[in-house]
Amino acid sequence: MTVLVIAKLQGDTVKFRQALADRGDEFAKIVEASRSAGAIHHRFGIGDGFVLVQDEWDSAEHFQQFFADPSLQAFIASVGGAPAPPEVIVADAVNSADQF
Repeated sequence: MTVLVIAKLQGDTVKFRQALADRGDEFAKIVEASRSAGAIHHRFGIGDGFVLVQDEWDSAEHFQQFFADPSLQAFIASVGGAPAPPEVIVADAVNSADQF
């Protein structure tokens, strides 16, 4: 069974939007590494002073190992992530008749 991971990171969203535009190659390298580590789906959302991460992983443990990597944490800080720990929610993914 896979898990859904929602993470809310406080930070500088203007800097983050600019990093998405200017540093796409670095984001692409992280995608490769995350897929190798067990990521299945990934998407960002930007709100008022925060970035939302919506992921699906093969296990909570694989997500936690990947997210704890010091080089990933340094990258997050460099693209506007605040030093405060993110709010992370992990839940088992389930199928339902209304899923799309």
